Amino acid sequence: MLHPQARLRPRPLLPVATLVACALAGAGPARAADPPAGGTKPAAATAAKAALTVTVTSPTPASWPQVVAANGSVFAWQEASVGAESPGWRLAEVRAQVGDVVKRGQVLAVFATEVAEADLAQLRAALAEAEALLAEATANANRARDLQPSGVLSAQQTQQLLTAERTAAARLEAQRAALAAQQIRLKQAQVLAPDSGVISARSATVGAVVQPGQELFRLIRQGRLEWRAEVAAADLAQIKPGQNVRINPVGAPAAVGRVRMVAPTVDAATRNGLVFVNLGTSGAKAGMFARGEFDVGSGQALTLPQTAVLQRDGFSYVFRVGADSKVQQLKVAVGRRVGERIEITGGLEPAARVVAQGAGFLGDGDLVRVVEGPTPTPAVAQAAASAAGATTAGATAGTPTSAATAGARK
Repeated sequence: MLHPQARLRPRPLLPVATLVACALAGAGPARAADPPAGGTKPAAATAAKAALTVTVTSPTPASWPQVVAANGSVFAWQEASVGAESPGWRLAEVRAQVGDVVKRGQVLAVFATEVAEADLAQLRAALAEAEALLAEATANANRARDLQPSGVLSAQQTQQLLTAERTAAARLEAQRAALAAQQIRLKQAQVLAPDSGVISARSATVGAVVQPGQELFRLIRQGRLEWRAEVAAADLAQIKPGQNVRINPVGAPAAVGRVRMVAPTVDAATRNGLVFVNLGTSGAKAGMFARGEFDVGSGQALTLPQTAVLQRDGFSYVFRVGADSKVQQLKVAVGRRVGERIEITGGLEPAARVVAQGAGFLGDGDLVRVVEGPTPTPAVAQAAASAAGATTAGATAGTPTSAATAGARK
């Protein structure tokens, strides 16, 4: 431990020259960082670097086809149910399977006919007996007519013979009718296709005893399919029979159909009406879901290349380039898409200059370097839209209004 007097001993003071040297050493770097009097700041402090080199484009008016979009399912145009007509016959042969294309009158199945043929032979014998009885009754009636003037036969006997003739004739007609009915039943032993088409279902099984009216096959008549589109009630007035429809079945190639009929009623729950569209020949199958567009006319549209429209958080944005070469992110409303162009329905004035490509690399307020590119004319945009509608079914095709060149970030 230190002595109490040592604790109270004062520390030695530093020389004044040392203190002055330390002060000069601490102030020296600060003075060296100050700019010289009358000097200028570096160029990097006054001029910001551009984030991207871009080309710009403006919304272009074009005459685009007006369409009504709808969803729906594919159904058979008409189905035929092919069943058994005769009771209690055993199915001996099945000649058609699901997916087979059949012709009208083609044999689809055959029943065993041994019992029916035996009944037919019995009826033929009964018919021959009836013919013999009629011949005998006719001969007796003719003799009665000849002897009637002579009075050999009483009036009662003559009447009995004439009645027997008529009875024998009636029995003969009944036997003929029974024979014809049995022949018809034998024809029903072959199940025939009622129309040309495609077999869509089969329940016929060899060896089964079929009851009258039991369905054996289901047939898509003429192989025709139709798309039953659910259209909002507000758009039904624009759809007329004969209009063209571009249809995109899920899982099948796109097809072009024609409106056959518009349903006369609207569903009270969904407020949608059915539109029946003939598909003609297509790769679609009954039961498929499909989307489609009805061509209902044409109208003016303000369009941009799809590369100029950015999707973020479920909204559509464009980057407008200002006079100071800074971009501003604007939310826009979009409509139809035709090829590589998209319709702008709101949020952007027609004279605005927007980034044509590479908007995904920009942020609001970024500085860009603008390289002027070619500006499309309305005629070019309209021609692109027309070509898209003529060459593409269910989707659309076109050409962009301007090319956008994105440079590397500096």
